[in-house]
Parts: sequence; structure tokens; C-alpha cells
Amino acid sequence: MKTLFYSFKDFENSYFQKADCRYQSIEMTSETLGVESAYLAKGFDAISIFSGDNASAEVLQHLRIFGVRYITIRATGYDNVDIAKAESLGIRVANVPAYSPHAIAEHAVALMLALNRKIILSHRNLLNQDFRIDDLIGFDLHGKTVGIVGTGKIGSALAKILDGFGCSILAYDMHQNENIQSLYGVKYCTLNELAAKSDIISIHLPLTDQTRWLIDEDFLIHMKQGAMLINTARGAIVKTVDVIAALKSGHLKYFGTDVYEKERGVFFFDHKHSVLTDNCLDMLLKMPNVLVTPHQAFATTEALQNIAAGTLHNLECWSKQVRNENELNGSPDQRSTNGGLLPDTRSNLINNFEG
Repeated sequence: MKTLFYSFKDFENSYFQKADCRYQSIEMTSETLGVESAYLAKGFDAISIFSGDNASAEVLQHLRIFGVRYITIRATGYDNVDIAKAESLGIRVANVPAYSPHAIAEHAVALMLALNRKIILSHRNLLNQDFRIDDLIGFDLHGKTVGIVGTGKIGSALAKILDGFGCSILAYDMHQNENIQSLYGVKYCTLNELAAKSDIISIHLPLTDQTRWLIDEDFLIHMKQGAMLINTARGAIVKTVDVIAALKSGHLKYFGTDVYEKERGVFFFDHKHSVLTDNCLDMLLKMPNVLVTPHQAFATTEALQNIAAGTLHNLECWSKQVRNENELNGSPDQRSTNGGLLPDTRSNLINNFEG
């Protein structure tokens, strides 16, 4: 099967070289998939894309004309692919599910600790030979209440870690995970209760029409004064302008995020010689109580090995015309990027707020 990898990064190369590619004819390009670059796939049976690629209905239409029949996503999330359109065009799509929930969960905790213990500020002070700790006072994570929104594989992995810290854990998901309830004492509640009682809230949902801007002014108002918000899911689940307003007012004390609402074309690229024109991102980067990382939560050796293996598995299944359990069939809104199940509509989510 002749396959073109879009958005191929240098850091991926060694992992695919070590993986078994004997059944495949693979070419790589650093170009991002979009309307202008779809022509590169002419003559290829399949393409592989990353989270920043654009596989919208218009792009899929071009790909089908150029002969593409298969798309394998080098990620779990697939909000950048119009699954319904792909199905209508006869293009089969697969992802790499649950390649490393531990990587994402551990990064979420890293953001919590770095913000709380002011690690970035401490490092900067020491570089200036300032060894005072007056501005470096944090709090014990032990005994704090952490709310997890979305308890699929990633949210469940986070619950295990937080239990080890001695945290009380609240959770919201339309489908409760009995395993984490019994093992870690997780208590499910409404979003309103989770917001009001949590010292820290961590988001672990896929981006769908129903979860877009779930974390907006209404949600933030219900949050506990001085709380911390962590997002290692998808940028557009958070309405950035509302988060900035909450940070400026002091209602939200900390914000840690590995994703950003308008990250496409920014994250994964070197922009040090250009002017940052995104005012919201610029403000976030300058706030001392905000920590932004460039969508790196997935970037562990184990995760990258699993992504390479899963991507090649998808291609091999299609080459051999055998069942591929990673194919994305049916409505994308009924699947979760972390293995959990989600509410059917945004109204169901919002209606859980009391008043």
C-alpha cells in the first residue's frame, strides 16, 4: 500500500525506522494537509496525518479524487477529520487508540506541580542569582480536591496518580467508571458541584460539537475562587478569552495547558524569528500564573513507539484486507479520545449546572 505521511516531524523518524514497515511503501512530507497540499497525495492509496492536519469535507473531496482510500491518524483524537464525509466518500479512517494514557495523565500532573510550586519562576530567579523563596510559596497537593472531567483511559490514569498524592477526587462523566470508584474513592457528581468544590480541575474530553467551549464563562463562574484549571485534551474545549478574563479578575488563580484553541500552524513549528500575532496566546505566555506547553504531553518514548506500531498496524490491516479494530465507524461524537463515553449533547452538560 503506497502511503504518504503528512506533517512528518524529525522526532518521529527513529520510531518508524525501528517499526516493521516491510508491507508498506511509505513517503514522508513535512507539509501540513490542507486544500493547497492535498494534491501531494495523488497516486497514493493512503495517507497518514497528525493532529494539526486539516481533513475537512473539502479536503477529503480532493483526496478522494486523487485516489486516496484510507487515512490513518497518528493520534487518538480525530476532531480534525470529517468522519461522516469520509464515510460518504468511501474513505476508511483509523486512529491509534490509547497509545499512552499515562503520558497525558503524567503531563497533567506535571503542569499542576510546576504551577503550584512555581518551578518556572524559581528557575528564572536562580538564573539571576536570586535565591530567595518569598514568591515561591505553594500548597500541598495532599488533601486537596481535584475534579476530573472525563474518566476514560486518561482520566482514569490521572485518578490513580492523584490517589497516590492523597487527593480527594471528584469526577464528571455520563458513564461512571466503577473501577476507579472502588480503587481510588472517586465520587461522581454534576459539573456544577465539581466546579464549586474542586481546588484543581483537569479536562480529559475529546473535542466535539458538544464539548467545544465547554469551559466558558458560565463554567468558570461556578468554579471555586482561586482554583487551578488544567487542559491536556483539546484547545477549543476551553474558551480562551473567558479564561483570560477569569485570570485577570483573580477568580481563576492558575491555568496550565498543553493545547491551545488556535494552535494549528503555531505549535510544532519554530517561530522565534517571527512576530506573534495572536493576542490571546501572547497574553497567556506573559502571565506568571499560566503555563503553556506546545502539545507535548503525548511525547514520550513509549507513546511514540505505540503510535508508530499502531499506524503501521492500520496500514497492514488494510493491505491484507483484514478487520481493523481501530477504524472509526459511526458517529464521532459517540467516541472519546481517551476511551471514555461522553454526553450526547452540550445541553446535557450545561443542564447539570444548578442555576
